[in-house]
Amino acid sequence: MKKFFLIAISIFFSTLCFSETITFSSDNMKGTAADKSNYTLLEGNAKVTTESMNISADKIELTGDDFRYIKASGNISGSIIESGMDFTCGTLSYDREIKIATLENAVHLVDKENDVTADAQLIEYNQNTSIAVMQISVTLKQKDNTCTSAYAIYRKDAQLLDMSGNPKIVQGQDTFRAQTITLDLNTQEITLDGRVQGSVTTGGSPSKPADSDKKKEADKKSATESGKNTTVDDKTNNNANTDDKNTSTTVTSYVENSTTSGKDKNAGSTESTAATSYDNNATTIDKSNSNSNSDN
Repeated sequence: MKKFFLIAISIFFSTLCFSETITFSSDNMKGTAADKSNYTLLEGNAKVTTESMNISADKIELTGDDFRYIKASGNISGSIIESGMDFTCGTLSYDREIKIATLENAVHLVDKENDVTADAQLIEYNQNTSIAVMQISVTLKQKDNTCTSAYAIYRKDAQLLDMSGNPKIVQGQDTFRAQTITLDLNTQEITLDGRVQGSVTTGGSPSKPADSDKKKEADKKSATESGKNTTVDDKTNNNANTDDKNTSTTVTSYVENSTTSGKDKNAGSTESTAATSYDNNATTIDKSNSNSNSDN
């Protein structure tokens, strides 16, 4: 029969005049909970709860003075209480004194407050600064943004994302690349620096020639039924072939230094413009606050 342990321990840090309660449970335990400097192993449905962190895993180890270090492995899930973030991963280590958690292997992090999700192979989260450093196969999603890179820093409080290592941002049908990219998650402003590339789709939906052909056939039928030998003018077909300003276009840029592009998303606009300039400054693309004039 499996044994079940539930232990609540009040730990007092004499040097910091600080106390914290740790609650943990598991199917099996090895070690002596009374000797806080000893090694304690929790196996089978292991759970540890501190005032700032909840952790569930197949196995959890508690080591160091006053159980300072927590290590977990196997089917890990949990939450960072102070930051309002949930996570899953393969392995985890947490230093309770400096409040830094290192999550590894298929890490999935959810910032519930800001509707941001992040995936990477390694994420180090500092609870004191609310900053997550992400490495290897990084993907961050927010609203219609999908951001990918090899390395990224997510600043939760400032809502800023800095990316490097072949970074790319996809916003709907638009794509942006550079050596380094910064995204303001509040304003949706993008700053690109170094070997900037972009593809921006503007305007509405293309006209459909098939609909014009159907209209032409209907006009001919109506004229015949009314007894009129009217020849339907080919203006309808010509209109179908006329360039429509609402036709979607793609603007692609590749520059060595800097590019500034604005995309109008104001109601009633049918087209936006993209301007390219060459200078030595970083590229800034503001997709939420630009006031481009509509082409009529």
